[in-house]
Amino acid sequence: MNIAELFIRRPIMTSLIMTAILIFGVVSYQLLPVNDLPNVDFPTIQVNASLSGANPDTMASAVAIPLENQLSTIAGVDSMTSSSGIGSTSITLQFALDRDIDAAAQDVQAAISLATRQLPDDMTTPPSFRKVNPADQPILFLALSSPTLPLSTVDEYAQTLIARRISTISGVAQVNIYGSQKFAVRVQLDPKALASRKIGIDEVAAAINNANVNLPTGVIDGAKQAFTIESKGQLFKAAEYRDIIVAYRDGSPVRLQELGQVIDSVENNRSAGWYNNTRAIVLAIQRQPGTNTIEVVDNVKKFLPSFRDQIPASVELHVLFDRSQLIRESMHDVKFTLILTIGLVILVIFLFLRNLSATIIPSLAVPLSIVGTFSVMMVMGFSLNNISMMALTLSVGFVVDDAIVMLENIVRHMEKGETAMEAAFKGSREIGFTIISMTVSLVAVFIPVLFMGGILGRLLHEFAVTISAAILVSGLVSLTLTPMLCSRFLKPPKTSEHGRLYLLFERFFDGVRRLYERSLRQVLNYRRTTLAVIFLITFVTGWLFTIIPTGFLPVEDTGRLNGSTEMAQGTSFEEMKRHQESVSAIVAADPNIDGFMSSIGKGGGRLFLRLKPREERALSAEEILQEFRVKLSKVPGVQTFLRNIPSIQIGGMFTKSLYQFTLQGQDMDELYGAAEELQGKLKDLPELQDVTSDLLIRNPQVQVEINRDKASALGLSVMQVENALSYAYSSRQVSSIYAPTNQYQVILELDPKYQGDPAALSMLYIRAKSGQLIPLDTIAALSKTIGPLTVNHLGQLPAVTISFNLRPGVALGDAMVLIRSLSTEVLPATVSTSFQGTAQAFQSSFAGSQILLLLAVFVIYIVLGVLYESYIHPITILSGLPAAGFGALITLMIFGSDLNLYGFVGIIMLIGIVKKNAIMMIDFALEAERKEGKAPIDAIFEGAVVRFRPIMMTTMSALMGTLPIALGFGAGGESRQPLGLAVVGGLLSSQLLTLYITPVVYYYMDVLLNWVRPRKDRQTISAK
Repeated sequence: MNIAELFIRRPIMTSLIMTAILIFGVVSYQLLPVNDLPNVDFPTIQVNASLSGANPDTMASAVAIPLENQLSTIAGVDSMTSSSGIGSTSITLQFALDRDIDAAAQDVQAAISLATRQLPDDMTTPPSFRKVNPADQPILFLALSSPTLPLSTVDEYAQTLIARRISTISGVAQVNIYGSQKFAVRVQLDPKALASRKIGIDEVAAAINNANVNLPTGVIDGAKQAFTIESKGQLFKAAEYRDIIVAYRDGSPVRLQELGQVIDSVENNRSAGWYNNTRAIVLAIQRQPGTNTIEVVDNVKKFLPSFRDQIPASVELHVLFDRSQLIRESMHDVKFTLILTIGLVILVIFLFLRNLSATIIPSLAVPLSIVGTFSVMMVMGFSLNNISMMALTLSVGFVVDDAIVMLENIVRHMEKGETAMEAAFKGSREIGFTIISMTVSLVAVFIPVLFMGGILGRLLHEFAVTISAAILVSGLVSLTLTPMLCSRFLKPPKTSEHGRLYLLFERFFDGVRRLYERSLRQVLNYRRTTLAVIFLITFVTGWLFTIIPTGFLPVEDTGRLNGSTEMAQGTSFEEMKRHQESVSAIVAADPNIDGFMSSIGKGGGRLFLRLKPREERALSAEEILQEFRVKLSKVPGVQTFLRNIPSIQIGGMFTKSLYQFTLQGQDMDELYGAAEELQGKLKDLPELQDVTSDLLIRNPQVQVEINRDKASALGLSVMQVENALSYAYSSRQVSSIYAPTNQYQVILELDPKYQGDPAALSMLYIRAKSGQLIPLDTIAALSKTIGPLTVNHLGQLPAVTISFNLRPGVALGDAMVLIRSLSTEVLPATVSTSFQGTAQAFQSSFAGSQILLLLAVFVIYIVLGVLYESYIHPITILSGLPAAGFGALITLMIFGSDLNLYGFVGIIMLIGIVKKNAIMMIDFALEAERKEGKAPIDAIFEGAVVRFRPIMMTTMSALMGTLPIALGFGAGGESRQPLGLAVVGGLLSSQLLTLYITPVVYYYMDVLLNWVRPRKDRQTISAK
């Protein structure tokens, strides 16, 4: 049966089918979304709640635990982490990849509703949730600053005008505001003034709340006209609050301004943000998991012109960072690499064929295969991203193979004197099964990948489907369009006159073929030695797999660095501010920095550095990071942790360093002690750097021990004592200002000069039921101590997460082995450990990588066995795999690259590529045995020599198709480089070795086949 015959006889039908593929592919390309990577986001939801003034232990026990108990019952939760600080709790839920985030959100809302009854009644902010991964990086940074207007006014434009509007855009999860300076009225009381006038702090709070009222006042409905009653009970500015009468003493009113100062201030005066050393309000826009980055950014940027029109000219709006720009640059470079690859492959075809028409015919398979794949991508819901485009780039070297093999076989018949039509019919009939075998077996490599789970499976799924689609389309083109064009446009070689260059190349290729022919004869004469070499290569390849360093995602220069600053626990805000400004001064002076954002708050400091374009700086992002580590380590009183953020941010936990190792235990004292010991030992490991943890348990505290019996005897309750402390020190909201566009807080606290001295606690007075003012120190004892700044949980158990970075040249797999070994020595049996985030994904993804490779080989064996109806021939075809693996691993080690995700993809690719050479040789040999009765060794020798030219052409095409990736062209090219190195190294070694290995293995497999056949079958064959 000749599949190609119908298409050769009906050229119009063939051309129309190819035209349809081309048109649908072009239309699909226009509709495909653009992203940096396939959708590999874990569905993640963050739950937040706040209770002003509550310490971390209270937040953990009273807020976090009731919420965790309900949230843990939701199906599909992969991990649940919580962090409770002063007055706030944040719980992050990460769901399985296949969980629908909208359905998960409904379950989260139901769980929150069930937990509400168990939460404190006076929650400042009840629990709420957002569909956002807190560890994911913002896609857009906007900075607002003004040289003339106060920051509270700038903040008004940032939050009310811009942040609210952006939050409503589809795909935006939330807008984080760094350095927020939202307007508020602050009442700062003098405890001495309160004591001298015998006024309790709770009375001041009640007076403010009663004086600032915004209630409905009704309607006067007359006989003919209705009037709305409007009363001015609302106070807006500090000046309006100063005259509030708090109490009467000796018949005279005591006004609020007599008890302290009332000022127009900001809601959070312990927060600050900078843009390039200028105080600013910075908006960090985060996308929802699974949404398209470029689409979301474009939708946001559509509103920027209108925002600039609506804010005053004195307010400057800057775009600090646009993540979509990096994606566009990367896609532009990937497209250039694709075009370059196509050009190199066509050049290889021309050098081998030296004929324009013969070059054009197989070259048409490249654009048709790639454009046709766009239609498949559209149907599958894929996007144009680095992974799918890399698959198309790699496919260029392979999609042309089938067309080359078809063309070469037809040309070989024409060289025997046959017409183009006769050669097309005979050549396509002979080679049709070979092409089907090569195509189906190459696609079969990716079948196990489609069933992989986790991040690795999600990443490789789109890669596998895309490249498989391109290969299948190329097989279709090679069996239809290629033979049809050959039958009508190829000219017999003898009718063409050739120039000197053609003859020079012809002599060169003839010489190489003769050299191969002579060397193959020698190898076949030393078959046992060759067999020993095969076993040696197989053993060495297996050994290399055990010693090569393993990694997950390679470091990529994305033009940005993220950082965190850490000061001593208990550092005052003003001191934190000075330290942050010292760090910012060093950053601003660096010539590689194009712009930066800096902020500080209760959680420490943050940095975001935008680097200059790669062509404008001599150093890579990793080199700049190492330089900063030296510079910033000299700043006293502050530790700075910088990270080169990878393209894929895995995990829902934000840490100062990239990789996380979490400890859990029931006994918190034992857990904290073990964590501190392990952290100290990890810092001594030369392979790690930036070792830190979220264990913050030495925050200075003032312990208030209430004498309950004495308080009760004096007519005081514990609630009154707690309220008095909360009013004085927690910046507690006692009233609200309802403006037309926003709501603002009225905050009550002690004068700052008393907040810094624990002795001021003794000046607080509380009014008892009898009306008497009782000093706080009468019923309470004060003592200084230390306590936690945060309390963290993982899966409802107390947890400590140690984070770390790797020193240059250290593989993640090696570092994880060291950490595991050290933790086993140091930690007690009651403390359990686990890697989190990227380290956990690496651990789970690569745990079964060797099994996946073996499974891929097994699947190909099955497919080849079915195609050839043989148990033996698939082994012969796959005999070159160890040589390919040997070359790939050696090349990676020579260039100092670990076996990471991309290198692993390259090895999977090699499994499919290398067998093509063997298939072409074995198909010819089997045909020669069946039709011409040749001995196996003679048949395989002739097959190797006859198919030498197409083998060289297809291998060189694949090599040229991968070379640009191996050289690391374009933005992010260094991350894809391991894949190119693995394929190039594997192709070179397999090309050199399989040309000799396959004939020898074919001979011994035939010997084995004759040995296992029943005697009767052997006698029948001998008689024939």
